[in-house]
Amino acid sequence: MKYDVVIIGAGLGGLECGYTLAKNGLSVCVLEQCPVLGGCLQTFKRKGTTFDTGFHYIGGLGEGQHLNRLFNYFNLMDLPWKKLDEDCFDEVIIKGKSYAFANGYDRFIETLSKDFPHQKENLKNYVATIKEIGQNIFKSFEPRSAEEFYQSKAFTQSAYDFLNETISDPMLRNVLAGTSLKMELHPEKLPLYIFAQINDSFIQSAWRIEGGGMQIAQKLAQNITSLGGTVRTKAKVNELIEENGIITKAILTNGEEIEGTTFISNIHPVSTLELVKESKIIRNIYKRRINNIPNTYGMFTANIQVKEGTVPYLNRNQYIYETEDIWSYYQYNAARKTDCVLVSYQAPKSEEKTTCNIDLLTPMNWQEVIQWENTTLMKRGSEYEQMKEEKAMECIDIAAKRIPSLKANIEKIYTSTPLTYRDYTGTFQGSAYGIQKDYTKLAYTMLTPKTPIANLLLTGQNLNLHGILGVSMTSFFTCAEIIGMDKITEELKIHENN
Repeated sequence: MKYDVVIIGAGLGGLECGYTLAKNGLSVCVLEQCPVLGGCLQTFKRKGTTFDTGFHYIGGLGEGQHLNRLFNYFNLMDLPWKKLDEDCFDEVIIKGKSYAFANGYDRFIETLSKDFPHQKENLKNYVATIKEIGQNIFKSFEPRSAEEFYQSKAFTQSAYDFLNETISDPMLRNVLAGTSLKMELHPEKLPLYIFAQINDSFIQSAWRIEGGGMQIAQKLAQNITSLGGTVRTKAKVNELIEENGIITKAILTNGEEIEGTTFISNIHPVSTLELVKESKIIRNIYKRRINNIPNTYGMFTANIQVKEGTVPYLNRNQYIYETEDIWSYYQYNAARKTDCVLVSYQAPKSEEKTTCNIDLLTPMNWQEVIQWENTTLMKRGSEYEQMKEEKAMECIDIAAKRIPSLKANIEKIYTSTPLTYRDYTGTFQGSAYGIQKDYTKLAYTMLTPKTPIANLLLTGQNLNLHGILGVSMTSFFTCAEIIGMDKITEELKIHENN
């Protein structure tokens, strides 16, 4: 069978593309190399406890908000979403001092103004800017306003400069940047657009999901199948065959051939180009460009299983810093010990007041694991295992200062590094947020779905904006290359006020 569209990678972007195209009547086949779907949405189970790998919480899912509109389209709003505390969905703790992030623009300003009364007007200006950028997110779908949108200060200014110009108190600048372990803070590169778009969505509303983020991938796959599409696991693509300037088929590792009219890659662009082993279309200059774009850092995660009924559930996230140097994690420093941790609690069933597991995350550069880059899962050696154990204990020491019951009630610790993400999800160098966007080289680091091969398209976090919201938006840009942006905007309007 020849499919209209063959999609490589069943992460969020690949599955969303599959759903959109199947919904528009195209025959779709999604190919996933792993035994399970989801990419960074994957979960794993140990002794009856579910652990997330990359998904922890999302923003803007409330009625009338951006992600709500998108998830209504993708038929994902009936999942067991759990709203975080509106008075404090994120808690930033710097050297023992706690600061609360509240939902709603006015409440956000009022809450932080209690700690920084002299900055209230500056906070109003800060919120006004990120709100404006957030509200304009769908302008990128409109051809007439897209060019103006991409030339706005959101893209031509750095997030670091914006904070310095808007907020005069250095500690408040640290606090406002303190929830940004969900992006790579780079003072010389990070565009204001990424910083504002992500933070705006969480100020609108913040949500976890009971039972793990894998449910998002499973629901999308079910939706694709119900529309006549095909979703396959254990189907690793080994090569894309180019004939007469187009891709004609994907060759799986078992030798099976999957023919298609259009191919979409949801894996990293570097890995995508490696699949096209012989090409007359892709020039070396394009390959060099893609290969030379830096990637964001990865994450170290300690998934901690705790004794039942011992650790109270906290309906918010905690960002704990033992330093005020919040903008330096993009730099590799071999001497630096762990000094920041994101604490994320697994959402329990609604009637339960304790959690069964806690995730601790901290930035980890590829250089920290590069000596083991040629090893495989479960075969990395004792030095690697010792490194992970020491890193986990550093994270636990920091978290335990805020969770007194933690250390005494640990049942089991499961750890992962950028190598783990690379091997389980195919993420290049285990990068947490994909290609590093640079506001000074926007056209170079923000990729379009198109490649030099006319029927080979890209999707996912490496193109425009990462995270659930960003990948969902990018999936529409990719699908628009096949069915047209007019069709996309027409369908989204139906869900605008849902």
